[in-house]
Amino acid sequence: MKGIYFINERLPVQSLTLTESITLQIDSIGTYIKEHNIDIIKLNPYQIYDYYTNPHALLFDVKKQREQLDCLLYYSLRSLEDFIYHYPAKWLILKSFFKEVIEVENHIDRNVQKVV
Repeated sequence: MKGIYFINERLPVQSLTLTESITLQIDSIGTYIKEHNIDIIKLNPYQIYDYYTNPHALLFDVKKQREQLDCLLYYSLRSLEDFIYHYPAKWLILKSFFKEVIEVENHIDRNVQKVV
């Protein structure tokens, strides 16, 4: 399965600092990726990280590819809610490029989750 993941670098999770929140998002999504054998792909060879931090850039890159991918992973709805609220049509277009859009926070075992 091929996928892409999104990290919101400005989202404070729980009562963590931004740095800790980013780490939590990356670790949680990374665990999900390993458990489900998802191959993360880079659409843009000039992309710095393995993940996207800007939904507009992600939309731009998937439009260029013109191929449906298996999954888009993100930590929680809060990480994309600003984009979804302000650009609902773009969100629908973005989702259409993926067979599955997965909110990883809903799949985390709360008893096992480690807080940084």
